[in-house]
Amino acid sequence: MMLIKTADALVATGLVEDASGLEAVAAKYAIGITPAVVALIEAGEPDDPIARQFVPTAAELVTTPEERVDPIGDLSHSPVEGVVHRYPDRVLLKAVHVCPVYCRFCFRREMVGPQGLGTLTAAELDAAIAYIAGHTEIWEVILTGGDPLVLSPRRLREITARLAGISHVKIVRFHTRLPVVEPQRVDEALVEALKASGKTTYLAVHANHPREFSPEAKAAMGRLVDGGIVLVSQSVLLRGVNDSVETLAELMRCFVENRVKPYYLHHPDLAPGTSHFRLSIEEGQALVAGLRGRISGLAQPTYILDIPGGHGKADIGAAEISGGDGCFTVRDYRGGEHRYPPE
Repeated sequence: MMLIKTADALVATGLVEDASGLEAVAAKYAIGITPAVVALIEAGEPDDPIARQFVPTAAELVTTPEERVDPIGDLSHSPVEGVVHRYPDRVLLKAVHVCPVYCRFCFRREMVGPQGLGTLTAAELDAAIAYIAGHTEIWEVILTGGDPLVLSPRRLREITARLAGISHVKIVRFHTRLPVVEPQRVDEALVEALKASGKTTYLAVHANHPREFSPEAKAAMGRLVDGGIVLVSQSVLLRGVNDSVETLAELMRCFVENRVKPYYLHHPDLAPGTSHFRLSIEEGQALVAGLRGRISGLAQPTYILDIPGGHGKADIGAAEISGGDGCFTVRDYRGGEHRYPPE
């Protein structure tokens, strides 16, 4: 089975019965479903939590007033192409804007895919590396995108080798879906390519439901850990996918059992066409509170909101948020206060 990239292919593989209406979605947002993901989907189950994450629906054409093309403000903190410098000691390096799969709730959906920003040119990558080298306050470089692990091991080695030559960079982190959606690609060559000499490599594995932990995915995570890569998790709180205490508890236990430290549980960002995935903050807070005492402290994620406008992350399971009835004040890491949703 090949990668599913069109509405017609969704019909041909039995993931949807009728493609009418989906052509408009496909024209606006990329479709990408790997054979490994198809194998996780329960055919004939309309509310399947795996299908909900990857199979497009006409609901994506509904945009609400608060939704934004750049919901977390990447562009306002991008000094050179491919770099986002929002926090003093770390930067994002977005070398590529394509993914092995395309999540229907993606917060960068306007930037990724065949219609997106593409891969950095050699000159743009040179400029990005030069920016990192020229800013000695940068302690951590986070490769994201897109999914950086779509790059070949050779390309990844080139990037990590260049980061290895920057003395003030101590941590290299990758954000990826690959161990879940294309686990067979996590081989010895890829694991070695992730390592930068003299640096510590972290990798954030994105998974949202316990069923994503297939035997193949577990083996891929094992190869990463055994190869010396430290794994942390990232998940998105999604209506119809993991919006129960029981599902979240099982998901976090799956991470811990596979040597992945639970890290972030994201409140969904205000990306266009994603309102059908968003819970209220009150609902999310109740779910996270329900995890306390139910599961080990090892399995507790931090529930965070990326404050719209580029103001950074806030722990909204804690004292950084106040309010109710859908209207909140969120405090950023500098002490600034912001309305959520934004006016």
